[in-house]
Amino acid sequence: MPEFTTFVSGLSFTECPRWRDGRLYTSDFYTHRVFAFAMDGTAETIAHVPQQPSGLGFLPDGRLLIVSMRDRKILRRETDGSLVTHADVSALAPGYLNDMLVDRDGHFGFDLMAGAPARTTVLICVEPDGAARVVADELGFPNGMVLTGDGRTLIVAETTMNRLTAFNVSADSLSNRRIWAALGDLPATTKVAQTLGQTAVVPDGICLDAEGHVWVADAAHRRLVRVAEGGPIVEELKTNALGAFACMLGGDDGRTLFACVAPTFHEAQASANHQAAILMTKVAVPHAGLP
Repeated sequence: MPEFTTFVSGLSFTECPRWRDGRLYTSDFYTHRVFAFAMDGTAETIAHVPQQPSGLGFLPDGRLLIVSMRDRKILRRETDGSLVTHADVSALAPGYLNDMLVDRDGHFGFDLMAGAPARTTVLICVEPDGAARVVADELGFPNGMVLTGDGRTLIVAETTMNRLTAFNVSADSLSNRRIWAALGDLPATTKVAQTLGQTAVVPDGICLDAEGHVWVADAAHRRLVRVAEGGPIVEELKTNALGAFACMLGGDDGRTLFACVAPTFHEAQASANHQAAILMTKVAVPHAGLP
């Protein structure tokens, strides 16, 4: 079984890793920065986002899009490094913004952080021109998303519902909503702490491989699991004393599995201690789809 090694450390809390052009991009929540890391660990600060960066994605022309969580905007990094508002979805978003996926045409959806007690929320699609609309609702803390290589299926991690949910993707809508992988029974409470304690797998960030399996960061059980359609766990990688919150396949051959890990996601502790890290290991099956 492969073992993780430390890629970078000394971070506050990283999310939404993205591999592009030989570097791993990630948001560091509580330093309000977006980093790009070369494979030797060299870091470049790509952007500073005062309202907390989260989801990342790239437009077809290579410009970076960044979710600004607290003010519910999507920022665009121009070629000169400046940040401008690409879309303001505060009228549609009932809570903080979270993850984001950009397709090859520059459309993107992102999910929203649920409050306490746990409640359902929405998935929003934003067009390349910034126009936005809700395309799915009643999702239980939607989190990481992947799009299959043919662009026809979107898979969304529902963190508080113990499942991965799939949709058919067309030019202007999502349809045929279905459970792609049931990872256990639905929680019997809306109290977030109890919900996470009752859940067999707490799916946070996800990524897709070339065999159609989904790597899932299991936020409550300090591991990454590789899940087949229908729900079987076909592989498990422990992250030991650190919780796993996001993952990404990258590297030159697409076989380096990166894991965003931390002892806690709570802001006061994470921002004070900077004990988060990104781990990495080699796996047999390479990356597929988006992101």
